[in-house]
Amino acid sequence: MSEKEISSAVIKRLPRYYRYLGELLRNNVDRISSQELSKKMNVTASQIRQDLNNFGGFGQQGYGYNVEYLHTEIAKILGLDQENKLIIVGAGNLGQALANYDFSKKGFRIIGIFDINEEVIGKEIGGLVVQHIDKMKEVVEENGVNMAALTVPKTAAKGIAKSLVEYGIRAFWNFASIDLQLSKEEVVVENVHLAESLMRLSYNVNKQRNKE
Repeated sequence: MSEKEISSAVIKRLPRYYRYLGELLRNNVDRISSQELSKKMNVTASQIRQDLNNFGGFGQQGYGYNVEYLHTEIAKILGLDQENKLIIVGAGNLGQALANYDFSKKGFRIIGIFDINEEVIGKEIGGLVVQHIDKMKEVVEENGVNMAALTVPKTAAKGIAKSLVEYGIRAFWNFASIDLQLSKEEVVVENVHLAESLMRLSYNVNKQRNKE
């Protein structure tokens, strides 16, 4: 039997479930109903049940959801129960910001950060020393790195990504202003366009202005 295809909308909501459930755990909440969770997440109770039913449901009628159990199961679905090793390519402002962020509690460990700019090579950022891009292959292969964050100019992104695929990288978190597309089916890409997100915010601000 082929694996069930999960819609991108459901996948997009999973990290939100994980985050809200984590907050409930920190507040010592043991169980929660879909109705209560819907009020916190601004998603209908019916949508929550439908989303979770894609993976087995997890709830009990009359009881709701065990918060710790559901949090743990969603972590497994997202692959956060395993350590994902990540490198950052590009030690500019964005790359440095990522390096300084603590991803360890979310199942990610940054192994290295790389650049070609001699002014930043050797600089310590987030506990890591910036290395020359020529060192990527060695670091990826020796540490079993499976993910790369690209914060490089769009003209360089595709060539760097192709090299990284050859080294064994199978997932890209791409911040370069280009939709990165790679031919290998086993390689996945998450294209992040910060400017587009800001434009969507601007649209909503403009819509509010037009109502006034």
